[in-house]
Amino acid sequence: MSSGPLRRLVVLRHAKSARPEGVPDHRRPLAPRGLRDAPAAGRALAEADLLPDLALCSTAVRARQTWQLASAEWGTPPPVRYEPRLYAAGVPDLLAVVRETPPEVETLLLVGHNPGLEDLVRTLAGDGLDDTLDRLRAKFPTAAIAVLAWHAAGWPALTPGAALLTWFRVPRGGSRT
Repeated sequence: MSSGPLRRLVVLRHAKSARPEGVPDHRRPLAPRGLRDAPAAGRALAEADLLPDLALCSTAVRARQTWQLASAEWGTPPPVRYEPRLYAAGVPDLLAVVRETPPEVETLLLVGHNPGLEDLVRTLAGDGLDDTLDRLRAKFPTAAIAVLAWHAAGWPALTPGAALLTWFRVPRGGSRT
């Protein structure tokens, strides 16, 4: 394992989206379940002390809404950069964006889409704590959160198989009246 500070990549798949007729994919909003699950994701990250130093969020409406609702659960949200390259991105593009992260950022949050996010986590995770990898391989549903950790001087050092999957959750919000 490389030397350097502990780096954490927190990967959040957008919450459940609606599919309104005639609305282009990029403009699809969250569904009622997504509006409940996104804040639950924010609470889960706060409770696990996994708040990021920086967030990178897809420009798609459903991803932006997920970010806004999740980060509203935190006292002071970190800076966010809306990144068009995260929309419909595969592993090479996602990894390129992550590797551009400034070295002072130790915990980075990505808010985006499947299958790219799931493929990224599977590619980077050389191993997992407990049954995290098995559960992730079984399903990476909407609002799922995966946390990868490794030691490195900077983000360009992140390579396939270099990280440990330390945390995997699928927070769900309760029904609201």
